[in-house]
Parts: sequence; C-alpha cells; structure tokens
Amino acid sequence: MHRRVRGLSIHLFETVQMLQEGPPSAHGMAEGLGRVVITRDRFARSWGLGDRKTPTAHTPALVLLDGDQDVSANIAPFKSSRSGDIPAILKLQSRLPLSPPDFTEISPSYEVSIGNVLPPSLDEADAGEVAGTSNLLPVSWQRLKHDDTLMDAELFPDIVVLVDALQLTSQPGKLVEAISVLKRRFPGALLWTPGIGGPDNLAVLTWFGVDLFDMARSRQASAAGVLLSVGGPRYTVDSMNESSDMDSQLSQWVLAIAETRAALEQGTLRALADKQSLNSPKLVEHLRRHDTLVAGMKGILTSHVDRKRVFNCYSQSSQSDPIIAEWENYISTDYRAPNDLDKVLILLPCSAKKPYRLSKSHGRFIRAIGTSACHEVIVTSPLGLVPRDLEEIWPAAHYDIPVTGDWSSDEVLKIKRMLTALLANHSYKRIINHSGMDLSFVDIETIDTRQGQSAGAFDVLQVLTDAVKTAVSDFSLSRRRGEQINIDNFSSVARKHMNNDHWLEGVKVRGKPPRWKIEEGGTQLAQWSIDRSGFSLSKAVILKLAQHKSLPEVHINSGVSWKGDIFHQIVESFDSSIKAGQDLLVMQDGEVIGLARAFAPAWEWAGTPGRLAKSHQRI
Repeated sequence: MHRRVRGLSIHLFETVQMLQEGPPSAHGMAEGLGRVVITRDRFARSWGLGDRKTPTAHTPALVLLDGDQDVSANIAPFKSSRSGDIPAILKLQSRLPLSPPDFTEISPSYEVSIGNVLPPSLDEADAGEVAGTSNLLPVSWQRLKHDDTLMDAELFPDIVVLVDALQLTSQPGKLVEAISVLKRRFPGALLWTPGIGGPDNLAVLTWFGVDLFDMARSRQASAAGVLLSVGGPRYTVDSMNESSDMDSQLSQWVLAIAETRAALEQGTLRALADKQSLNSPKLVEHLRRHDTLVAGMKGILTSHVDRKRVFNCYSQSSQSDPIIAEWENYISTDYRAPNDLDKVLILLPCSAKKPYRLSKSHGRFIRAIGTSACHEVIVTSPLGLVPRDLEEIWPAAHYDIPVTGDWSSDEVLKIKRMLTALLANHSYKRIINHSGMDLSFVDIETIDTRQGQSAGAFDVLQVLTDAVKTAVSDFSLSRRRGEQINIDNFSSVARKHMNNDHWLEGVKVRGKPPRWKIEEGGTQLAQWSIDRSGFSLSKAVILKLAQHKSLPEVHINSGVSWKGDIFHQIVESFDSSIKAGQDLLVMQDGEVIGLARAFAPAWEWAGTPGRLAKSHQRI
C-alpha cells in the first residue's frame, strides 16, 4: 500500500519515480479503446483512434454533450452525458467502432461515479465520496492530492477526465500543474478537460496535452449572441451576414481542429499556441506557467529533429520556451570548449542562414580570422551563445527569428549571464569582440573590432584579421588540422547529446564532407548524418558505447526475443532522461544487445501504446 502524501508535487514525484523503476506488466493494460500516437511534440499528441493501422478518428477531437447538434464522428468520436444524482454518474460512449480486436461494433462505452468534488481552494479538505476507478477515470484537484488509488501501478485508464478543470482555470498555476501531473502519470490515456476548450484556445490546450474537448463554451457564446472564433470571442458582423448560431460555432471548431492537427503534424504547434495565447491574458499566464514547469522536467524535450524542422521564434513568449532554457543551462553549466581552445575567444554576430558557417557573412568572418586556433562563439537571440562546434545541432541550426538589430533587455541579460558563465568555466586570456555587444561588464582583456560599424565592412574585417594575428602571436597559438577540428566538433556534439565523448578517443575522421566517417583501426564506428544533425552509429561501436556508458539505457525483459520496435510491454526499466530522437543502448540480463532510436521521450515510456523506439543495430 502506498502511504498518503500531502502536496501534489510530492505525490507526483513519488508516482513518476515508482513507474520509472520499471513499467507494470501488460496485465493491467486497459483494452477498451484502440489508440496509437500518430504525431507528438512534448505533451501534445495526435492520437489515431481505433485500429492503429487504419485509424477511424484522430485527436484533438470533440465530445458531444447532451443537447449538442449532430457532428461528424471523425470530429466528435465520443458523446457524453451526466446524471443529476449525487454523486453524479458520468457516461461516455464511442460513436465509432474503436475497440480491439475486431473494430466492428460501435464501442467502447464507459460509466463511472464522479464522486464529491469540492472547490480546488479547499484542497486540504476530504471530499468524502471518492470517485470511481475504471477505464474512464474522473480526477479532481483533491483526488490528485488525497486518493492513493491513483498510485496503483496496474491502473491504465483509456480516458482521464479532469472534472474540475473549469474551476482550476481561476487558480494560478493549478490547471497546468494538474494537466502535467496527469500526462506523466497516465501517458497512455486521452485527457479531457470539460468546459474550458474552444476554437480560441484549442492549440494552447493541445500543447499542454489535452486531447478531447466539448462545445460547452460555444453554447454559452451562442446564447449570448457571441461567436467563439479561432481569433477569440467576438460579436458577429452584420455586413458579413454572420451568425452566432451553433452551425457557425461548429464551423469555427472544425477550422481550429484542422489548424491544430496540421500544426502538430508539421512541428509548428508551439508557434500556433504562441499566437493563440494572445487571445486572452489568462492564456498567456497559463502558457508561461506551463513553460516554467516543463523547463524543470527531464525526458520531455527532443534531441534530434529532421533537418527541415524549423524552430520559430517570432514572438516574445518564445523566449521562455523550455528548449531555450535547456540550451542556456547547458552552455552555462556543462559546456566545455574543445581541448586547448580556451585561450582566445572570438565573439561573432549571428546570421539568418543556418548553420552559420554556410552564410555569406560568416564565410567572410572565417576568411578574415584565418586560423582555427581561436574559439569562435556566435552571439544570437534567442539562444544567447552558440559555440561554433555546436552550430550544426538542434536547435542551433534550426531556429528562425526576425532580425532587426535591436536587443531587448531580456536578451541582453541572457547573453550577459551566459557569457559570464562561459568565462568562469574556461581560461580565456583575451576576447576579440566582433559581435557589436557591449562587453564592459567583463574583466578580461577585450578588443572591440567593430567600433560601432558594420561587421562585414572591409575595413572592419581587416581590423578583425589584425586582432587575430596579434593574439595568435601573443599566446603562441597553433592551428588545428582539419581532422582535429572534426574530432573536436564531434566530441562537443557527443558531450551535448550523449552521456560523454569517451567513445571518440583514438578515432580517425575519414571521407568527404558533409557525411564524415568516424573510424577506429579501419573499422567504421559512425557516420555524421546531416539529415538528423547527429551520428548514425554502426554495430561495431555498440560494445564501446556500453563500456563507457555513453548512451541512456533501456532494459527489456528477460526471455523476450527482441526483433524490432520496442513497446512498453517488453520494457523492464528505462533511463528517465530519454529524449525523442535519441540513440539508446538496449540491455537484457545485464548485457548490451543492440541500439535503438527513441520515438517517444521518457515520460511516455511507462504506458503509452504503440512504438516507443525502433531497432537501429543489433549484436
């Protein structure tokens, strides 16, 4: 029996720790609803409902309430009703054949007691009648704090309903905290937050992890003569023959669902959520609190993305994105420059083209510098500082931001924080500042090569050349060979994306750019992949990676014949830091048996149906 705990964060911590010691057996898995993740981005997911090979519906989707007009089952695959009893009975029925194994009859159907739900402000009170526990799981703020049955490792609901979501919206921080708790505790369940969704906040709530919505707010808006549009609530325009009836409200839902599904598929949901959050100050507050929560979590973000993926940083709120917070934290605390390269630091401005070295401006900078003996670091927003040796990885090679030449006070403070930390962690003797930033706050000798002029001006580039030549002479710096530059860069990438770079000791770099081959004793260990801005690891390197514990590990059950994808049913334990796109060591009975590539981050591994990782190499 799990002991009663007070306080939601402690309760959550113990739950997550318990599940990450090893996922429960498949015996407890609910099989009422067939579902599989189609696309994912942090907590946001598009689920395919029904047969995972040919889903008949997708999320985000609607739940029809009593009195709602008929809507296509593809848009609204569920309908719900609630009794007037005390405590109330919640019923939820599918409108499509969504149950395995045959997917022929319209099912599943759920019924559960909601229990007594007190206001969230009375979170220390005991509600008395406890809500039911089934494949449809009603949860309130109080239940999260007081009900130990939620800690049951055999509890695998199909759908979780945050029954007091509407009340939580007015309690600072509680809505996003409750959602994050439920997503990590029940990663394989759909989440419904009744009464708070609308076309005006669909993308934001989907970003938080909500999967199912209802038209309660649209019905209220219609009764008030207001159209709940994608751009926010507004009165109709007579000259456009607009109406606030439910047909018009539904058309806004269809538009919002299509936009959200498309954004999730294209990897642009965060940008859409940023845009939509401006529909109300409360949405901005929720998004900021959500970012703060996620920034402190492990196993949420992505390590590798397709090279076409763009990280849009068009709004001020994108400055608080956890991707940026993670980057700042890494550069400030764990990053170390390549060996013997921390004597002279050259600060350069960024470029619109990524990676920077492929831009015309950086081509001129590189020619003007004329040596590989100095450490080049790019000053940029929103990432702050990007070392040249990390310029090809996510997110440094993928962000897009408007270039105005003006810096906000927050951007300047971030750069100051990061540069101060970088200097403290290294032994730079001189800074050659070609970035244009004011470095009066540093206590290291600084040469300003810009003097307020354009970074690419001929005379300014000559000043840069002269400053570098003087520094090389003053500190007797030696030029690095091309192969050493590659090894240094690959070592920096390994330290960022892997546990360490020990597996690169003694290697040689061969081949032609950009697909460099990493070899040891004539045997290829890896190849640099421009498609994922990372390593494509070979079978020959597996034992070396395991010896140095260079990758996160996933342990599969003894006796399982591992042939391909990794599903949670065969997982014994896993590293809590796993990121989507990351390479993993697959272990069995204490021995390494191969490599896999994670599709899902660690928070999903405790019970998400479908593929978590794909076989990459097997011994």
